[in-house]
Amino acid sequence: MPPDSSIGFIGLGTMGTPMALNLVRAGTPLVVWNRTQSRCGPLEQAGATVASDAAALFARCGTVILMLENDAATDAVLCRHHPEFAKRVAGRTIVSMGTVSADYSKHLLDDIRTAGGRYVEAPVSGSRKPAEAGELVGMLAGDPEDLKRLRPLLAAVCKETFDCGAVPAALRMKLAINTFLITMVTGLAEAAHFAMRHGLDMDRFADILNAGPMASDVSRVKIGKLAHHDFSRQAGISDVLKNNRLVVEAARNAGIASPLMDTCLSLYSETEGLGLAEDDMISVIHAIEARTEHTSVRRGVPPHDG
Repeated sequence: MPPDSSIGFIGLGTMGTPMALNLVRAGTPLVVWNRTQSRCGPLEQAGATVASDAAALFARCGTVILMLENDAATDAVLCRHHPEFAKRVAGRTIVSMGTVSADYSKHLLDDIRTAGGRYVEAPVSGSRKPAEAGELVGMLAGDPEDLKRLRPLLAAVCKETFDCGAVPAALRMKLAINTFLITMVTGLAEAAHFAMRHGLDMDRFADILNAGPMASDVSRVKIGKLAHHDFSRQAGISDVLKNNRLVVEAARNAGIASPLMDTCLSLYSETEGLGLAEDDMISVIHAIEARTEHTSVRRGVPPHDG
């Protein structure tokens, strides 16, 4: 059966679910599938069609959006390196909105084109709340005609989209943006830790930060989470650690220094090691606290009791 005008969406995680819901609410004829089928419930209630399996979704949809965790998950859904791969992608446009490595994306483009399909990179900047509000920022790479056709569809998900050139330029741009995001939030966590350990008024700290030129939507949200000891996931430690690794690997492959991201990689790895993989990225403050306690013990200073 040839594909119809329905749009496919695979990957209903922390970001994927609100993104898919916004597409449905905008009137998109959406067909969804997720490995964990229970996550399809909210989409079905909103009006989406739930495919029985990934093969059924590809058979029906001419455009398929993937919001998947990593390279392996993408390969599994596409049945890459298997005879089924060509059947799934031929005559279709595959839109990858997850964050994978740039090298992986470039090779995937080649394979999809060889199989008779089209491929667009469309990674997004933002966390769960912007995803819920339809206010993500999209970075696009691919054939200009494909980008022109997809931009109205993505308007339900992104407040703005930017053309970045040929694949894998969008993913490289996403990694550059993430370098600033990760170092900024880590710096905020360290600043808050410094203020706390000096006994400063944390409400006044937040007020001054929010009133100053360094304030941003991100800093306001994160300082609020710190003030209320709210570490519920928006951008999770596990996801941030994955993105951090991708940045460092890309830097090494290009012979680029990444001193701040190297330090962040250690801190987020330590945070995950504390059992906080599912907490929000601002919980990196716990790794900083652990380092302080370790330093205090080495110096014979009584542990901090606050």
